[in-house]
Amino acid sequence: MLRRRMLIMLGVVLLIVLVLAGYKAFSIYTMIQGFSAPKPPISVAVATAKEQPWQARLPSVGTLTALQGVDLSLEVAGTVTAVQFESGQKVKAGQPIVQLDTGVESALLETAQADLGLAQVDYSRGSQLVGSQAISKGEFDRLSAVLKKNKATVNQLQASLAKKRILAPFSGTIGIRQVDVGDYLASGTMIATLQDLSSLYVDFFVPEQSVPKIALGQPVQIIVSAYPAQTFPGTLSAINPKVENSTRNVQVRATLANPDGKLLPGMFASLQVMLPDPQPRIVVPESAITYTLYGNSLYVVAQKKREDGTVEKDDKGEPILIAERRFIETGERREGEVMITKGVQKGEKVVTAGQIKLDNGAHIAISDDKTLAEKNSPPRVD
Repeated sequence: MLRRRMLIMLGVVLLIVLVLAGYKAFSIYTMIQGFSAPKPPISVAVATAKEQPWQARLPSVGTLTALQGVDLSLEVAGTVTAVQFESGQKVKAGQPIVQLDTGVESALLETAQADLGLAQVDYSRGSQLVGSQAISKGEFDRLSAVLKKNKATVNQLQASLAKKRILAPFSGTIGIRQVDVGDYLASGTMIATLQDLSSLYVDFFVPEQSVPKIALGQPVQIIVSAYPAQTFPGTLSAINPKVENSTRNVQVRATLANPDGKLLPGMFASLQVMLPDPQPRIVVPESAITYTLYGNSLYVVAQKKREDGTVEKDDKGEPILIAERRFIETGERREGEVMITKGVQKGEKVVTAGQIKLDNGAHIAISDDKTLAEKNSPPRVD
């Protein structure tokens, strides 16, 4: 009886073990089937690597300078009797700007002019008398010297009077005035700044090894922080015939028009000198590139191949596409595009969106959904 019970218990235990083992085996089989099932392809956006003329550019930075610009100041001291301009006004060359008190100089000038008139009468009379020998030659020479002296005195006082008045040396825009009527101004006091904004200069430096690449008349594209979306065209107008000893750079000047008056002297400018002879280069969108510390790379669309080299196809007879990670060498970046110097051939398709989910050899599908590219973030950096 006891033996029979033990056999029944052993049978029950064995049955439980077999059931558990079967369940575990079924679970493992299900997992294996799940892993072995083909994963759906990853949707990506692609672009074609194209070859196009790429004009090399020489980047630099500089500062804008007015075609003509001065800080108007006084050469002599005096009291302001008239301010003949408004702040920010456009003035013409020769237009009066400031007048100082000229009472003393005007009185002295009247005295000198009276003396000059008398000297001219004496000289005229003497020139008649010396011919008839009524006066000596020495007396006539004295009268001539007195006339010259009085003329010089009048000229001197007229020059002093001219220094009491400031005239615009050229046409331009005058700045905020720094003086008022009644102010006593010492010599050298600044009245206002005057800038000719019709054209501007931008001075910048280039390395000495880049000097053979530049020449007068080359186009220059200029961008300032105030108008980051606008490019201002200019022309290379001067190259300094000397290399700076401390920096081994050469100073260069470009000239640009300023018809709208948007640009102001002193603005910081980022510029690019357009070098001649554009060369064909391979170009891809900047969003296709992944920047890393150990090298830049991108994913190229490739066809999956079997061991014998034949193309593997899906159930619809279409080649299976995979992402091939390829390390590249890049050149200049410009307007959302990057020049590729090594690693990509013309006509190859590169992944521009969705690459964050990719690994080398991942099964991909090219998506026609434009939102996939629009949602793509800027180039990632690992």
